[in-house]
Amino acid sequence: MAAKYDLRVFPGFRAVTLFCLAILYAPLVIVTIYSFNASPSITNWDGVSLRWYVDVFTGPDSEKFKYAARNSFIIAIIAATVATCIATLAATAILRGGRFRLRTVSFGLVSLPLMVPEIVTAVATLIFFNAIGFDRGLLTILLAHIAFCIPFAYLPISARMQGIEATYEQAAMDLYATRTLAFRRVLLPLMTPGIVSGFLLAFIVSLDDFIITNFVKGAGVETLPTAIFGAVKQGIKPNIMAISTMLLGISVVMVTLSWLVSRRDATK
Repeated sequence: MAAKYDLRVFPGFRAVTLFCLAILYAPLVIVTIYSFNASPSITNWDGVSLRWYVDVFTGPDSEKFKYAARNSFIIAIIAATVATCIATLAATAILRGGRFRLRTVSFGLVSLPLMVPEIVTAVATLIFFNAIGFDRGLLTILLAHIAFCIPFAYLPISARMQGIEATYEQAAMDLYATRTLAFRRVLLPLMTPGIVSGFLLAFIVSLDDFIITNFVKGAGVETLPTAIFGAVKQGIKPNIMAISTMLLGISVVMVTLSWLVSRRDATK
């Protein structure tokens, strides 16, 4: 009876799946392969070489990319840290704060950035900063990243908290622990895998963001995605493929770590 609802038994399911995977990942594979091309041409293959990876760090554009990468990592670390702290507090209030009047509204507000198109968020953020007379620069990028990273950090944190029985905190309070002490000594350690997973997810979302960053950044301020976009407008060069491959590798590592942390926690 269960096989009746198994999608894998439907005719053509495997072919459609492979076709979709090819559309999604073939461009990434091609970019990765040609980043090792010895030729300066992006179409002609001339052997395997690491010259374009060396060029990223020592070439004429290396200082520009180093500056952009430094900005990206600083913003991503700070934004992910602040967003994770806010998401942890929000999850605690919504899931452990008991019933209160605006509980559903609060959950909706936290989740709203996930449902709103990113271009809408970018335009709204730009209008807001212009309305209050805030000069655009690294700070505006940081504030925007904190805002849209919160729901990404909230999801794994809230999922982990929902899997923790309230009896642990109740037992601690029965032993004369205050609510704050019970949270700090009991609930917070149990939530650590979800918090780590939320931080990693928020970090990679911030690091890879282009649309919102491009709207709220000031003149002369670049992050790695905007620097890559600016370089591509002047023509696609092999060193751009090398940078893109390294950025892709970082993203894969971070997402994998987040998945491993969540999986390890689920198997306990």
